[in-house]
Amino acid sequence: MTSPSRLWIPIAIADVLLILVFAAIGRDAHARGDIVSGAFITAWPFLTGAALAWLAARAWRTPLAVWPTGVLVWISAVLLGMLLRAVTGQTVVLPFVIVAFITLGIFLLGYRAVTALWLRISRRRQRRA
Repeated sequence: MTSPSRLWIPIAIADVLLILVFAAIGRDAHARGDIVSGAFITAWPFLTGAALAWLAARAWRTPLAVWPTGVLVWISAVLLGMLLRAVTGQTVVLPFVIVAFITLGIFLLGYRAVTALWLRISRRRQRRA
């Protein structure tokens, strides 16, 4: 069985993909032109915030931990993402902040919780066998 700390690359990729999905859904919902390139334009501040949290929290050590890793990645993605959007002239309005906060929380914490639970259950099954 692979330990959670050895899963940091796929977990980092999952964070990136989920942030891109968040941005693409938003672009599509608001009919903002090209979804693919537009998603990268929308997502880069959130990706930067998440990447900085990965470094600050040394998330590769416990990448599946909802607390503190997941929470730090989520909060940093939203807070730093919104700050970077503001300083680069992108839209930052309260409804968008709320949607980003909730959606990225569900995305970035949800898959960590489900994956950690799945790994825990599979380990128990292996011990019983």
